[in-house]
Amino acid sequence: MAVVPGWCPVVVPEQWYPNGGDSAVARTMTTAEAARRLGVKPATLYAYVSRGVLTRDKTPDGRASLFDLDEVERLARRGRPRRPAGVADIVVESAITRLTAGSLHFRGRDATRLAVTHSFEEVAELLWTGQTGAHQWRVSPAALAAGRGAQAALPEGILPLERFQVTVPAMAVTDPLRLQLDQSAVLAAARSIVAGMIGCLPWPGAASETAAGSYQGPDPADPGVPVAERLWSRLCGQRPTPGLLRVLSAALVLLADHELAASTLAVRAAASVRADPYSVVGTGLGAMSGTLHGGASLGTEALIAAARGPADVPRVVAELLRRGEKVPGLGHSVYRGGDPRAVVLLDLIRQAAPKSGQLAVAEALLAEVRAKSLPEPNVDFALATMARVAGMVRGAAEAVFAVSRTAGWIAHALEAYAADGILRPRAVYTGRHAGS
Repeated sequence: MAVVPGWCPVVVPEQWYPNGGDSAVARTMTTAEAARRLGVKPATLYAYVSRGVLTRDKTPDGRASLFDLDEVERLARRGRPRRPAGVADIVVESAITRLTAGSLHFRGRDATRLAVTHSFEEVAELLWTGQTGAHQWRVSPAALAAGRGAQAALPEGILPLERFQVTVPAMAVTDPLRLQLDQSAVLAAARSIVAGMIGCLPWPGAASETAAGSYQGPDPADPGVPVAERLWSRLCGQRPTPGLLRVLSAALVLLADHELAASTLAVRAAASVRADPYSVVGTGLGAMSGTLHGGASLGTEALIAAARGPADVPRVVAELLRRGEKVPGLGHSVYRGGDPRAVVLLDLIRQAAPKSGQLAVAEALLAEVRAKSLPEPNVDFALATMARVAGMVRGAAEAVFAVSRTAGWIAHALEAYAADGILRPRAVYTGRHAGS
């Protein structure tokens, strides 16, 4: 066997081979050996894994990474892969979420299955602790009063996400133990934050964006009411059907985490310097509000609302393109063949409200873009469709995103709190030098 310079064979027991083997030497390399062969840092090696350039296995005890010798050699001969435009290599080891080109797993469990079998609260506990435990999610009267009071001076027409950005820091000042960062204290704060975000939203009947009826639903501060039902009562003035409430519950599960999305990276940076859970969530809310992240669903809501019916969709799309804008809610940087979260949610919406006029508009939009071979819909499109079909207030889709993703932010904060050191990427300086 030819030996590659800088590579040492890894000797393993024969029973480690999944399909048997005639040699006690596996054609694998350790992280250090693969990085040395490619002339890169280990962090860059893991970036290659996240981008699908290399595959990584674990030793049977799970303590070390192994890389296929042949793959590393092919990459070494081919040269370093170019980084996709606009993508930076920042690699953080995490045991929370695994993404592939067509799947999403939370703690090793398929998120699309969890969405139809478990509640948001159970999945949040899974992300936080690895177990789907049962806890009451309550918020103190003082936190509710502070959050609601902070919104008193806000102008009319404020979107739910903007209210969250005011509510969370207001609730923080009522919690004297917010800087207690052991796990039990952080999880108690997390449950309170989510309950408070929902409880501080106004009743939809008071919002001018919706022609809501008299339905107000349960008290959103009641710890005995599921989070999905509490959130519905603050985003929609109509009583939910079981099918549509199921859609909202599934959406909360599916959006709970998505590896190192921009907001989650910001959260981990904040948590690495020991920012408290309220500040961590506030950081996430600020980052996710961007139109290329959680705010993307707002444009899709507007697109569906602009069409008077399915026959009006070509006109709406044509006007959008004439203004030089892109059709929102399509494509995803990870899921090249289609977003599995969108598939699940759209199927659930079709089952829950097959005769909905807003669903018909959304279907017509999909038919229009597919006729042009445009990318498949992403989860933002599905969230916006849910909001329009359910008759929710404007901006409801990004509010669902924010409430859901708070669970993932807390999970990543817990990992950052437990880690040594801070998350501080370095920049490559490209400006002028002194004397030049």
